[in-house]
Amino acid sequence: MITIQEIHTKKEMKQFVTFPFSLYKDNPYWVPPIIKDELQGFDKNKNPVFEQAEARFFLAFKNRKIVGRVCAIINWTEVKQQGIKKMRFGWFDTIDDIDVSRMLLHRVKEIGLKNKLDFIEGPVGFSNLDKVGVLTEGFDHIGTMITWYNHPYYKNHLEKLGYKKEKEFLENKFKFKNVDAKYHDRISTLLKKRYQLNALQLYRTKDIMPYVDEMFALFNKSYAKLSSFVPISKKQQDYFKKKHISFINPEYIKFVTDKDGKMIAFGIVMPSFSRALQKAKGSLFPFGIFHLLKARKHSKEVTFYLIGVDPAYQNKGVTAIIFDEYTKTFTKKGIIDCIRTPELIDNTAIHQIWRNFDPVTHKKRSTYKIDIV
Repeated sequence: MITIQEIHTKKEMKQFVTFPFSLYKDNPYWVPPIIKDELQGFDKNKNPVFEQAEARFFLAFKNRKIVGRVCAIINWTEVKQQGIKKMRFGWFDTIDDIDVSRMLLHRVKEIGLKNKLDFIEGPVGFSNLDKVGVLTEGFDHIGTMITWYNHPYYKNHLEKLGYKKEKEFLENKFKFKNVDAKYHDRISTLLKKRYQLNALQLYRTKDIMPYVDEMFALFNKSYAKLSSFVPISKKQQDYFKKKHISFINPEYIKFVTDKDGKMIAFGIVMPSFSRALQKAKGSLFPFGIFHLLKARKHSKEVTFYLIGVDPAYQNKGVTAIIFDEYTKTFTKKGIIDCIRTPELIDNTAIHQIWRNFDPVTHKKRSTYKIDIV
């Protein structure tokens, strides 16, 4: 017999977070989160996203054993300000039993009905800074710290339950040796002169911090036209800054400014923490932190997290300036592989940026949608 239980206590929330550790035990491609960080992200008193969103958490039990989980989310900025009456679901994991999936998603539907929403879409997080999508191809490639991994049957469950593909995302990778350093140096020099632009050279986290607010303002501006976009509030920006920016190598954050010092483009890259997180097994202590610090310093693989360009400059090739800066940094670091985070298949602007690097699509993922009736 399958039962669904809404959870509230700290003990139950830890069970929610740790369920995938058993579901993906011994899976060489799953990358575990840091349990403490995941719990803090779900804490209404610590994560400011809950000022604009609400979430309810459910666990599925079969013979008193946890067999599934889901987080039901409403982003009220999306619903009230953008007029998109979407019921979200995320952190969706289940054994290969479609009845478990059906019952978990039925709870999501009930909340959508109660709030008079029009449709359900997932898996998605609270905002654009969260993980997104069911993996549909590429199950034999290791995940990243900023994507969900899942078994192949997830897609089948959703489709059998009447969900249809809504948004498709591509994950690509390329060898750093594919980057033509001379080309980007030449184009970067020309663009800097033509548009009176500058690439900021910052090497310390404390020097990066004063620019982060302006970076997020540019992020909101440059991504506003994407179909999945929901603005990131100032408090969410501050939360992200405190939680993540200080841990990213400062030389992996690049800014481009105009002649007046206004930011017109940025890039954030992170060293790959995937293997380190697997070794950490969900905990920073006693040894997890050392694995992460080692990866931060020595990883030969990097993940492109965010690139943003002011709409006024999006057809002027200014990303060549960012890539020129990264080329110099990656050469010093001995970087071998470059991985890109999930990008909407219809985001033609971002695909144009990468076309000269001989990228290989190694993963695909999708969100799924169903009308609430």
